[in-house]
Amino acid sequence: MNLFARVFVLLLAAAPLTLAFAQNGEMGIGAGLIAIAAALAIGISAVATAMAMGTIGAAGVGALVERPQAFGQILIYLVIPETIIIFGFVIAFLINGQIG
Repeated sequence: MNLFARVFVLLLAAAPLTLAFAQNGEMGIGAGLIAIAAALAIGISAVATAMAMGTIGAAGVGALVERPQAFGQILIYLVIPETIIIFGFVIAFLINGQIG
């Protein structure tokens, strides 16, 4: 099962929870869907970062064996995907600010 299918299954599983919260009067369906969107923003960006860092890390270890002087360059390449998760956190924070 690929990543998008898993995200779709998680959305289907989370939808009844948002309806249950809406029926209990704790929060509306819109607030629940906004919370799911914020969770997806941070979750998908975390998965994308992990996949990118895994690929770059594996290639970086192979390159370090051949050229040890390239350590600084490889370290910079490993840090660049971290910005994806930071952007995902900022988007989730902005989305979460819409609840209220």
